Formats: sequence, structure tokens, C-alpha cells
Amino acid sequence: MIDNRTPIATLFERAEDYGKTTLKLIELNAIDKSADVISSLVSRLAVIMTVVLSILIINIGLALWIGNLLGEIYYGFFIIGGFYAFIAILLNVFRDQLIKYPVSNSIIKQMLKPKTV
Repeated sequence: MIDNRTPIATLFERAEDYGKTTLKLIELNAIDKSADVISSLVSRLAVIMTVVLSILIINIGLALWIGNLLGEIYYGFFIIGGFYAFIAILLNVFRDQLIKYPVSNSIIKQMLKPKTV
């Protein structure tokens, strides 16, 4: 069988195939990077949740202990609550330096990390 296509038609066909392949490759790379970032965030969230639960239980015990030392249990809870109110104010004042920029930089590093095979 003789190929009746002209060289220009063949060139257009190959360019179309190349474009489709490139688009598919970009799509797969975006999916890979998104999955990498999301899995990293989920694993960090699991660790953070465990730490938060541990800190919560320790704080309840500490509040009960301080309250017992001061004579009234609720004094310990007021002291622990005041401490965390102070920490919340500090975090609000310095939220960009302590939270926003490090999280943003971490996500950017994950997105730009070269793929390892």
C-alpha cells in the first residue's frame, strides 16, 4: 500500500500527537505534585492531631494539679486558660513570620521538588 499523505500533512499529524502527549504529560505531572503535597499535608496533620491531643490531656492534668495546690480546682484552669490566651495573642501578632511564610515555603518546596525515580 502506498502512503498518499504529503510531508506537510505528516508534519501536522506529528505536531498534533506531540501537543496531545505534552498536554497529557503536564496533566500527569500536576496530578503527581498535587498528590505529593496533599499526602504530605495529611501526614503532618495526623502528627499534629496526636500532639494536640497529648497536649490537651497534659494540660487538663496540669490544671487539676495547679488547682489542687491553690486550693480550688478552677484556679488551675483559669491559669492554664490565661497562659493559652497569652500564647494566642503572640501567635496572632507574629502569625505571618511563624505560620504563613513557613507553610507557604513548604508547599512551594514540595511543588518544585524534582521528581525522584
